[in-house]
Amino acid sequence: MNVAELTKSFEQIFQRKEQPRVFFAPGRINLIGEHTDYNGGHVFPAAISFGTYALVLPRDDQMFRFYSMNFMETGILSVPLDNLSYKDTDKWMNYPKGVLKLWQEKGLSTPYGADILYYGNIPNGAGLSSSASIELATAVLLEGLYGVTLDRLDMIKLGQRVENEYIGVNSGIMDQFAIGMGKKDHAILLDCQSLSYQYAPIELDDHTIVIMNTNKRRELAGSKYNERRAECERALADLQNELSITSLGDLTESQFETHKYLIKQDSDRKRAKHAVYENQRTIRALAKLKAGKLGEFGTLMNDSHVSLQKDYEVTGLELDTIVQAAWQQEGVLGARMTGAGFGGCAIAIVEKQLVSKFQKNVTEIYRTNIGYEPTFYQAAISDGAKELKIERSF
Repeated sequence: MNVAELTKSFEQIFQRKEQPRVFFAPGRINLIGEHTDYNGGHVFPAAISFGTYALVLPRDDQMFRFYSMNFMETGILSVPLDNLSYKDTDKWMNYPKGVLKLWQEKGLSTPYGADILYYGNIPNGAGLSSSASIELATAVLLEGLYGVTLDRLDMIKLGQRVENEYIGVNSGIMDQFAIGMGKKDHAILLDCQSLSYQYAPIELDDHTIVIMNTNKRRELAGSKYNERRAECERALADLQNELSITSLGDLTESQFETHKYLIKQDSDRKRAKHAVYENQRTIRALAKLKAGKLGEFGTLMNDSHVSLQKDYEVTGLELDTIVQAAWQQEGVLGARMTGAGFGGCAIAIVEKQLVSKFQKNVTEIYRTNIGYEPTFYQAAISDGAKELKIERSF
């Protein structure tokens, strides 16, 4: 749906004739550096051209009315500004509600309510961070609605707190950071411990990034995500008995190998190994891109997937099948799962002129092994969350 169609839907659903303001927050892919963010390591994400649109008009009372074009069966959901507590039954509405609640807790003004229509073209449950996209779309909308300018890093941290404290998913800061700070045609190398970052131009020349959706939904809160985080925290605690470190991201591969005997449980040791080695891969990946060594960058992507499969154990049959199918194809520099895993999406760097053949062959292999087809998207790398300037219709 385009903005004109969304505007017409807004008018019909809320029975309002005025022109709504339009905000957009992208989704994200992570090129490399998976499950390193909450382990104090580096990540290398980019905002993408798919995302969440939010259209808004202010109200003259204290009521917020939400409608999602993605969940039309729920109709208009209403909530007063003085009752923003989490409710299971509110489902998707908990994300914007959580942003509103934490906005208020920061002492930011909410003088009146609003009517908001959401539409996301990120495949739901695909692992391209639709939840963080909704959070950041809501936050930039509130900035515009109330005429407040929130420091962008504060907004990013607010989104992460919604996820951690309100929704109950113990996730790191990468998703919100990529969506809040995205820059067209650039990825971001982010140190998740210090929050220092640098932009890296993505110059793929005759290659393109293909997103491969396994079409196996992943439900992050109900997955083993929190379990993996706990395993890494145990491994860190074991290492801290002898090492003066604050996170697994502080270690080089050789330091880890020297001291891994301190980690009591085998499974915790494997999780920590992934966190350490993946962090170092991510740092090297930036150097490879800057040097124009795309092939070597692709090899690091492949190594990342193997580590996520063998050591972190977050891939599963669908992701492994689609990535291994991608590796077999002509013109592919590298492929790996992206996101938290347990279903969702993988990415591949593919020669542009071979994309159609690539998709046909991967579909055939995947359908034969899994029983249904994947979906493919070619993503442009885009700017972060912002208001869209719409020509007014009179």
